[in-house]
Amino acid sequence: MGIFRSLKTTLEMIKWEHSIFALPFALSGAMLAANGLPRAWQALWIVACMVMARSAAMAFNRWVDAGFDAHNPRTRMRAIPAGTLSRQFVLGFTVCCSLLFIAAASQLNRLTLLLSPLALAIVFFYSLTKRFTRWSHLFLGLALCVSPTAAWIAVSGALDARILVLSLAVLFWVAGFDILYACQDVEFDREARLWSLPATAGVTRAFFYARSLHVVMILLLLWLVLLFHLGAIGWVGCGVVAALLLWEHSLVSPQDISRLNAAFFTMNGVISVLYFLFVAAALLLRW
Repeated sequence: MGIFRSLKTTLEMIKWEHSIFALPFALSGAMLAANGLPRAWQALWIVACMVMARSAAMAFNRWVDAGFDAHNPRTRMRAIPAGTLSRQFVLGFTVCCSLLFIAAASQLNRLTLLLSPLALAIVFFYSLTKRFTRWSHLFLGLALCVSPTAAWIAVSGALDARILVLSLAVLFWVAGFDILYACQDVEFDREARLWSLPATAGVTRAFFYARSLHVVMILLLLWLVLLFHLGAIGWVGCGVVAALLLWEHSLVSPQDISRLNAAFFTMNGVISVLYFLFVAAALLLRW
């Protein structure tokens, strides 16, 4: 029973349900590569890769940041500082998920297998960046933005520069909302000498950067509609995403971040799922 209890605690620790943020964008990349529906087995292994890579990255983040989490009032009840999981168990879980990710990548094609260690290196590196750069938020964006390009490669076996536009859109989207999320740790980051944009530039300027990054994201999504000829459905999808981002930003301000969790978790999950649905509809309803 101990191992099952530990696994349950681990799933709670890594918040596996938040895979919803990047997974729909990965599936969008797969559908764009297939110009419709990818094969079922390809979709299955792409989902497996996404879940394993994210689980490994989150577990590594909790492992490497355990010392900081223990001193931050917001995070001191996370599994490792609270004593419900050992550092050794979390490290072992990270290794297992990494190996399963590589195994799943090997089921797609040779290029995905060859690139799988690089993908892991990118998602792991983010956890270290807050120690030396205020732009760690962009590195988190990079960790998630590889998913559409990776899914394209998984389906097509090659890289097409057009899919990088979607990856860049994901990068700026993630970086923008991560800047907002970091606003709740400003004082702790300063005391712990951790780098983040809100801690180094101030909350007001951080909000400006977050809003600017989300404007760039929308422009990139509009460009994507033109590149892939997604038509009226694609334009409407961009409008819906833009409206939801505006609503997200209306929930918080430099003076009031009390509704930050609603903006961060709920709205971004909705945005990613709806965007995928619009891409799917645009590709499947062509005539």
